[in-house]
Amino acid sequence: MKGRFVVIVLDGFGMGAMDDAHVVRPGDEKASTLGSILRDEPDMRLPVLERLGLMNAFGHECAMMKASSDANWGRGALMHFGADTFMGHQEIMGTLPRKPDVHPFQEKVDAVDAHLRANGHRTRIVEREGLRYVVVDDYVTVADNLEADLGMCYNVTAPLDFIDFDKEVEIAQLVRQVVTVGRVIVFGGRGNTMDDLYRAEQVKEGRFIGIASAASKSYEKDYHCLHLGYGVDRNVQAPTILTKAGIPVVLIGKVADIVANDGGVSISCVPTAECLEHTIDSFDGMQDGFICTNVQETDLAGHSQSSREYRHVLEIADEGIGRLLEHFTPDDILVVMADHGNDPDIGHSRHTREYVPLLVYREGVHGKRLGVRRTLSDVGASVCDYFDAPHPQNGTSFLPDLGLR
Repeated sequence: MKGRFVVIVLDGFGMGAMDDAHVVRPGDEKASTLGSILRDEPDMRLPVLERLGLMNAFGHECAMMKASSDANWGRGALMHFGADTFMGHQEIMGTLPRKPDVHPFQEKVDAVDAHLRANGHRTRIVEREGLRYVVVDDYVTVADNLEADLGMCYNVTAPLDFIDFDKEVEIAQLVRQVVTVGRVIVFGGRGNTMDDLYRAEQVKEGRFIGIASAASKSYEKDYHCLHLGYGVDRNVQAPTILTKAGIPVVLIGKVADIVANDGGVSISCVPTAECLEHTIDSFDGMQDGFICTNVQETDLAGHSQSSREYRHVLEIADEGIGRLLEHFTPDDILVVMADHGNDPDIGHSRHTREYVPLLVYREGVHGKRLGVRRTLSDVGASVCDYFDAPHPQNGTSFLPDLGLR
């Protein structure tokens, strides 16, 4: 099939707690990101998303927005453990999620230290308050991530004036070989020193020790970052599959930072209006191809626990999606979805484990119900199916449900 397939991920835009939230994410049982926003901002209008079936997917109408009989809609369930942007996007692209372990870096210090030394690196152990972390080749720290759910990620941090980022990544890849947490996050910037990293050292809950990212000054100049996921293989994901088949791929926004796209174009940006402008420009610049855009500011509004800010971002996104649709031809497909929830009223600033909307637009296709999809990978599978490319590792195409197969 020829045409353009666009996926827009409204990061953190959930539709209500998943059935397993009480087991996987205790405390999220009453989460509903859209429900909280509508309660706090009852006069919010999102006319484009409404037309695409937002209220159909939500399962409730409100005073300002109604269900759409013409919409093609469903809901997506998270197959990955927890509620994670990185793993959510790997799942969207067709990865079969593996359940990671959750534990403090203390349980892996000796194994990481030994593996690094066995591979020719110099290491030393730093101990504070009875907790330990590893310093590698004088300029790289390996320790707990203190910003995500504790025990889910480890950070590899370095001042890049003293060691190349590529060398830091090599160290992180060795760490990834021996740890089973969800992510190893390797990052650094210029203009800071090891003293800055040591001053950013923090202990949480008496079990976790790490370098606080914001305090490390890594973000201030020439910031570099790479996420290494547990069980993630780029070769079984839609971007790699498509580029090997000669199909153009463009990733925009945060997805450009966290999904491998060696053969395509990746555009990092955060402002919602800018992300959607890049989307429209990329769309107009190709006859056939796949575009995935992450709107990160929705998630940031959830983290700040502000329904008002969430509304503001959604209104910008709604307007931008409407302008994008003006460029569509009968061969093009749009999917609007999310990767997890981020309920601004839940009482904490973490992600929430929620079903997500699955809104699909194709000219001439109306009123199709896609049901509750068991994995976000159904999107990646549908993208590959649309281009007659090999199937990704995970997921089932919903093109037959749209009458397109």
